Amino acid sequence: MHTTPQKDAGSSNPLHWFPEFLEIGRDRFRAEGRLLGSAILVGVVAGLGAVAFAAACHLVSWLALDQVAGYRAVGPVGEARLGWLADSTRGFQPWWLVLVPAVGGLLSGYLVFKFAPEAEGHGTDAAIAAYHHGQGRIRSRVPIIKLITSAITIGTGGSAGREGPIAQIGAGFGSLLATTLRLSVRERRILLACGMGAGVGAIFRAPLAGALFAAEILYCSPEFEPEVIIPAGLASAVAYCTFGLVFGWQPLFQTPPFAFDNPWQLGPYFLLAVVCAMMAMLYTRTFYGVHSLFKRLPCPRLLKPVLGACLTGTLGISLYFSLGREQAVLAVLSTGYGVLQEGLQNELAMSAGLLLAVAFGKILTTSLTIGSGGSGGVFGPAMVIGGCTGGAVGAWFHQIWPGLAPHPASFVIMGMAGFFAAAAKTPFSTLIIVSEMTGDYRLFLPALWVCAWSFLLSDRQSLYRSQVVSRSLSPAHQGDYVREVLAGQFVRQFLKPYKEVPALRPADPLQTVLSQLDLTGHTVLPVVDEERRLLGIVNLEEVHLAARSQHAQVMLLAADLMRDDVQPLQPDYGLDRALELFVQNNLQALPVVHDAADRRVVGIVRRSDISTAYVRRMHGEPR
Repeated sequence: MHTTPQKDAGSSNPLHWFPEFLEIGRDRFRAEGRLLGSAILVGVVAGLGAVAFAAACHLVSWLALDQVAGYRAVGPVGEARLGWLADSTRGFQPWWLVLVPAVGGLLSGYLVFKFAPEAEGHGTDAAIAAYHHGQGRIRSRVPIIKLITSAITIGTGGSAGREGPIAQIGAGFGSLLATTLRLSVRERRILLACGMGAGVGAIFRAPLAGALFAAEILYCSPEFEPEVIIPAGLASAVAYCTFGLVFGWQPLFQTPPFAFDNPWQLGPYFLLAVVCAMMAMLYTRTFYGVHSLFKRLPCPRLLKPVLGACLTGTLGISLYFSLGREQAVLAVLSTGYGVLQEGLQNELAMSAGLLLAVAFGKILTTSLTIGSGGSGGVFGPAMVIGGCTGGAVGAWFHQIWPGLAPHPASFVIMGMAGFFAAAAKTPFSTLIIVSEMTGDYRLFLPALWVCAWSFLLSDRQSLYRSQVVSRSLSPAHQGDYVREVLAGQFVRQFLKPYKEVPALRPADPLQTVLSQLDLTGHTVLPVVDEERRLLGIVNLEEVHLAARSQHAQVMLLAADLMRDDVQPLQPDYGLDRALELFVQNNLQALPVVHDAADRRVVGIVRRSDISTAYVRRMHGEPR
């Protein structure tokens, strides 16, 4: 007798897993949907900000340099340009390059110091500081001031990059959006980082690198911020598409068809990594040395960017007259990307000496422009310094051993990657960003080799002083370790049964409010209706401010002093959630309600109660 095996009920339906898939997706998007949707919106605004910033830079450059000095900065093939601006017919008049940057420094310095002093310098560092130390807060005016002042600085010939301004623009909107939507501190930090990554991904046409940059730039060790990567990836992709719809989809740089097919070439690339690490040390020390010098300079703050811009222009025209090559001026002023494009397409057109002169000149002009108080980024100049350094090393190797360096231009790309990996401590995002900027992944392996060695050989000093060593040392994550200690404890453990909870009524006069605060010893008291449902809270500090007015004392009621925007605790909340609400509400005590629907007040919990519980758990004592 044969028996037919019974089929599994689920296996007869090839889509039996679909309901489970929907349930998993629903749970995930219920938890993170608001954050991911906000990240996409940040990407749209960052992309539009990148469009506005690129257009503003080109417009200011056309007005200040092309029309006045006859100076036409040659950019890379994929440079965002306004096609309707025609070049002037004026001949190049180099002496204007002292006056025009000075005027730009004056305008930029006035706007920064008058309206947003935190917009001074390279904006990425300010955004990193806001992530770690400022709970992700950036004033709403900062992105606007940063866009205007950086466009003036770069457009008038100041040596600066575009990543710092656009990173601060994107980060500023992310912070503003999170604050407007009343998101948590954690979500505000994530959206700030999303804005940084989205801005970089758009302006450099490098969406994947933008997402990795946002997660890696926060630390000076090879550590990532994992919770940032997915939202930043969405934001960066949307920002790139927004930017591409206006300025096209081509990579920033156009490269010849390079190839890597000889492992022995890793030897010269290793020596390039050593040189990049040393140049990065020189760059960071020069940059912050000049910055400290200008800080100590006994003159009005407003004049310091003017002096730095004058010295920048003077150095540019000095290179022009001493070397007799206009490429030197084009490289040490403004973004300087044109020299990289020239080095990639005409790899033997410039000598190693000229390239090294440009690299050292760019270190000085960038330090003078931004270190004096000008507004702009340090990533762009780092690309120029690294690319010229790599081109010089490649040209030298091509002369003495052409078999190991058949294409000196490939060293330009490796120098760009290795130098910034060493200077900014971001080996992986730099590897990707250089590959995406050139649209060429055929040199991915040697770029990985150079980035890794450049990072390992570099010292601890970074271009971004606000970076921290690791997540465990970041103020943004100190609460994570508190949560681990407090795991398993709940708000209900602090509620004492049958104890009357002190409360106020909306019609209680000011004197009653003061008496209740004095008798109970609480800094926060709930205001309830007749059924003891929560209407709001009264805070001791705000009551004292109101009590200073003798005329107002007889008129004020609890309803006038009440805050109705406070989110209360609930008995089943864990202490980690309670800590978040204390920070979000900025209060030292919070009322506890029965549940979200029945808002009857059942207790008051103080922040110090949770701190005491933490200390006891740390020392192994029972609660």
